[in-house]
Amino acid sequence: MFFSFPPDARWEPDLCCVEFGVGIGDYEGTVRIHRRVFQSLLDESPTAQRLETYHLHRTRLEQIAERKLRRRRLSEDGNAEITGRDLREPERPTPAGEIALGGRPQ
Repeated sequence: MFFSFPPDARWEPDLCCVEFGVGIGDYEGTVRIHRRVFQSLLDESPTAQRLETYHLHRTRLEQIAERKLRRRRLSEDGNAEITGRDLREPERPTPAGEIALGGRPQ
């Protein structure tokens, strides 16, 4: 099974976060990145360029989302939230074949 990321990133003003969709198999969910997390990417207060920042860091954010889903680190509503801690975690290459949830090779 492969992860899919539809091109649906959007700013959610009620939650002060950028949201984007993620899917794997039958699971479809939302990944949220709160305003404060963007501050660490920008080294300044985020403004209207939030979606631009998302697109500049999209690959990394999608990799973090994949890692959270593989580890089943979901919020209470069954979605994923990227935190500052996630951004500070060192990037590791994904072992060959580790694509499915739970890290089971295909």
